[in-house]
Amino acid sequence: MKSALTPRTRRHPITRVSYLALPALLACGAASAQNQVVKPAVTQYWMDVATISMAGMEDLPDMGPLGGLMGSMTGMPGMGGVSFGATRGMMPGRWLDLAVKSQRKPAGLEAVQAIPPGQAMGPSLTLLPVKAQAERPSQRGGSVDEVPQQPKGRILFYWGCSDTVRPGQPSILDFAKAGVEEYGKFMMGRATRDTGAKAIPGHAIWPNETHRQKVPPQASLTGRHALTGDGLPASLQFAIGQQQDFMPKLALISQGGGAGATKLSWQSLPTAQAYFLNAMSGSDHAGATEMVIWSSSDVPEPGWGLMDYASNANVDKWLKEKVLLPANKTDCAIPAGIFAKAEGAMLRGIAYGQELNLAHPPRPADRRIAWEPEWAARIRVKAMTMVMLGDEAAAAGSGRPARSQTEEPTPADSGNNPPIGIPGLPDVGKALKGLFGG
Repeated sequence: MKSALTPRTRRHPITRVSYLALPALLACGAASAQNQVVKPAVTQYWMDVATISMAGMEDLPDMGPLGGLMGSMTGMPGMGGVSFGATRGMMPGRWLDLAVKSQRKPAGLEAVQAIPPGQAMGPSLTLLPVKAQAERPSQRGGSVDEVPQQPKGRILFYWGCSDTVRPGQPSILDFAKAGVEEYGKFMMGRATRDTGAKAIPGHAIWPNETHRQKVPPQASLTGRHALTGDGLPASLQFAIGQQQDFMPKLALISQGGGAGATKLSWQSLPTAQAYFLNAMSGSDHAGATEMVIWSSSDVPEPGWGLMDYASNANVDKWLKEKVLLPANKTDCAIPAGIFAKAEGAMLRGIAYGQELNLAHPPRPADRRIAWEPEWAARIRVKAMTMVMLGDEAAAAGSGRPARSQTEEPTPADSGNNPPIGIPGLPDVGKALKGLFGG
């Protein structure tokens, strides 16, 4: 068989260029690529997709206006029914936040989004412009000369999946000794700028005050989506595949705890790119207030900013840094005894889906040609869950079996469910109150 490289092929013009001149040519090419004119898309569209679950709770009732008030106070949108921002809360269910803006209609516009039949929400959803609200007067009270009270207590931070506490842990912050700078460093963690759907003036959003249909449990986003409206380009349509569909529930199961290690396990989610877990508890014994924080990161990372959507680039970066658990990981362990004194420990978990970024028309390969997209779209996906650690001990004391997150609650459990709100936070809130002298 003759070689695919013919003599004519071997005598490529580049062979006649001096190797000394090659770096300069490559530098010129890189500069040319970097200097391409890229203009902002005339229209920008966002879709945030979330599957949220809570151990023992398939769904929470619509509490109406009271639920809306509680949702705004606790940071859990959705307690008052379907509302924008529920993808950023912790209410069980499937949630969507949609937003669109156009330079042609800077004050806002009304849009209709055609959706696939599998979404089971009718033929379309209506996005309405966000109304500008008058700025509320500051509610801050007290004298400007008032000096805040010195916090009391300490925070213990552990990290890593391990049966026992690793050498060099915990990292301890004693509020009686720590200064502002030390406090800031201790609380610092990785985070990413929010690039998703927002309910701000100039944006049209769904859900809104007029249209707030609940997403059915069986809904699927796969298929064709198209937006129409005054100021929107006719080309604003795209298809969503399985990678950006609603993720299944992240079902965490915990076993053990107390003086022993807490074994955590979950079923792998087909479209998950990575996982992250963190837990926290608060205790107050004889006036000594203490918070304990743990994260699944292999390096010291509390994870304050990681319980949210993350771009593909950040997920890849944090996987390399061993901050996130890889997609093939389905178990972890919380070190023995770190929550032994806890008055209730709350565990949260997140599975990161794959972010999809689209633009039309596509970016020209010739970097000398300016790129002026008519529209750009960003679709972000995640699954989150919340579990109360220590249910196994409570179950043993009550004579009832321990229940994993995948099991249905029974009528006998109704008196044992945590109150509506954020499970575990009464104790954590008590610890925070003690830390800050409340």
